[in-house]
Amino acid sequence: MSERRHTILVVDDEASQRELLGGFAVRLGYRVCEAASGEEALAGIGGESPDLVLLDVRLPGLSGIETLNRIRESSPDLPVLLITAFADLRQAVAAMKGGAVDYLAKPVDLDELRVAMADALGTATAAPQDGEEPMPPLPADFVGESPAMRRLLATLTVIAPSKAPVLITGESGTGKDVIARLIHAWSPQHAGPMIAANCASLPESLIESELFGHTKGAFTGASETRQGFFRAAHRGSLFLDEIAELPLHLQPKLLRALECGQITPVGSDRPIEVDARLIAATNRNLEQEVAAGRFRDDLYYRINVVELAIAPLRERREDILPLARRCAGEFAGGPVRMSPQAMNCLLAYPWPGNVRELRNAIQRACLLCRGDVILPEHLPPKLAVLAGAGHEANATRGRLSQVERATIVATLEECGGNRTHAAKKLGISRRALIYKLQAMDNEAAASQTPAGADREEV
Repeated sequence: MSERRHTILVVDDEASQRELLGGFAVRLGYRVCEAASGEEALAGIGGESPDLVLLDVRLPGLSGIETLNRIRESSPDLPVLLITAFADLRQAVAAMKGGAVDYLAKPVDLDELRVAMADALGTATAAPQDGEEPMPPLPADFVGESPAMRRLLATLTVIAPSKAPVLITGESGTGKDVIARLIHAWSPQHAGPMIAANCASLPESLIESELFGHTKGAFTGASETRQGFFRAAHRGSLFLDEIAELPLHLQPKLLRALECGQITPVGSDRPIEVDARLIAATNRNLEQEVAAGRFRDDLYYRINVVELAIAPLRERREDILPLARRCAGEFAGGPVRMSPQAMNCLLAYPWPGNVRELRNAIQRACLLCRGDVILPEHLPPKLAVLAGAGHEANATRGRLSQVERATIVATLEECGGNRTHAAKKLGISRRALIYKLQAMDNEAAASQTPAGADREEV
């Protein structure tokens, strides 16, 4: 196909970002060349003759906007797609008047990038080539049947081989630590250690020492040298959970460690080289934390090269029963069945505590179940009362969203299935549209499963 022969020039001063975006473009079948600065990009345009430029706004030396202006002078017909942090959005919008065909805000949504590149090149939307990059094997205990989890795994296949920092977001209990372990297992540094630390559980007086280490005698009680989490994760991955809890005064030190690959232990003036990929997680909205002054914006943009948003369990109902069966087998030590009424309860419940709450409910059921069949009365009371109510609840949900669903479907048809154009026409972000489509799929599946269970019971 002709679009697979196009050349993409990726311009970014961060090697991990070039690796991520370039690797994704290669997976789509494009040829890729790279530049680490605006000056290098201008030189490369003359030699490589790219068909599209992915240009970061923040560049050392010649800025992205200045580079865009130079490109327009020498190659007025060359499409340029800007990659910009949220703080630069006004500048990016102004640059659109200067000749950029579009812009994407960090963290870059890879599906949105795929569509934007195809639109800029005037081709059909490129898709990953079959068989070119198969998904690595999943752990035996991993459950991900829902479309939301399948899309997340497809993104993981692209980002895991790079060293780009990853920010995992989602409600408490959704399994952010499971995804972090999967990223490490699929990364080039999988043979190295994966060190996990919860920023919320570390005493504020010791967190600097825990992260960066300390020398003997650095403070009262420092009876021996400690290497810290960063050095322990050398040539591996460092998973910082609840990163929003990191004290503000320590955030510049973490930023320096990420930018320079060096840490300075407490009590030492000698920096130490470290090579650890950062995987961070939070259940908070970091953009709101930045706006409130509780989190540094430069650190936010540094750790948020790629954001993986894990959908709550209520929005991926296809995973509920497989997760319940896996947990039941784990807690019971053998095969356990669930009655249709019990399955109905599990599917009708909204699961505010997500997978963690589901595990607790199944553990209780396995303790109370005397045989090998879980009944509604074995589940927590707030679930047991939902026996037989799942179908009615799902039907009500469907009626309430009927007008919205019809509008979304009609707009997608009008835009030829292009989600980016449909989102603009609907006046919402592309990511919000994707979430609504996921919710529609999940509601349809949830409304069918309990109904089928009811028919079996009759």
